[in-house]
Amino acid sequence: MTLRCAIVDDEPLALGLLQSYVQKTPMLQLCGAYSSAIQAMKALPENPVDLLFLDIQMPDLNGLEFSRMVPATTRIVFTTAFEQYAINGYRVNALDYLLKPISYTDFMEAVNKAIQWFELSPKGNTSPVTDSTYIYVKSDYKLIQIELDKILYIEGLKDYIKIHTEDNPRPVLSLVSMKVMEEKLPSERFIRVHRSFIVQKQKIKIIDKGRIVFGKEYIPISDSYKQELQNYVNEHII
Repeated sequence: MTLRCAIVDDEPLALGLLQSYVQKTPMLQLCGAYSSAIQAMKALPENPVDLLFLDIQMPDLNGLEFSRMVPATTRIVFTTAFEQYAINGYRVNALDYLLKPISYTDFMEAVNKAIQWFELSPKGNTSPVTDSTYIYVKSDYKLIQIELDKILYIEGLKDYIKIHTEDNPRPVLSLVSMKVMEEKLPSERFIRVHRSFIVQKQKIKIIDKGRIVFGKEYIPISDSYKQELQNYVNEHII
């Protein structure tokens, strides 16, 4: 798979560094390098890309503002020297966030996340799998079909996930990020309850002391996701 990409950064050194990274990465094709979001805004509609490396702090139009103008089919990797922007970056659905100075190792981790996302999204389709009863995931160089109805919860382990199902005591391990998986699962059926856990709503049978109980396993509910879960539970309380 080869992804078309562009870079937007008002710092010449940072722009040049990212250009050199892209040019030595076989799965990337550089389609544009812009020193401002204004330049990119004019050029990208005529030359769309799959992946955009986007600086946040720029004059006139910053990266967060510009990201809201980018088509949903373009995935964004934010680049910045200021760590506090990370949370805002994920609020606008960024694929990843890189802190300057960016190493090639960190750059490649972001590229691999993008490859994973597009492999799970044929032809750039950003829609969740609402029209299917199953998903395919890569595990140990194989594609494994997993029925959505059988999924209890998904556990995040850095760049890996564990998919726990009700008919198999051993979870399926896959090199996919939680963010990619959350975007692909139908939101009417699955809910994020913690940074490291996504659960299937209809499988929630017991909530005890702020934790979801699956047999002997206790899934924590973090404060940042508590209200959404509470709203769902309130809809079904008698």
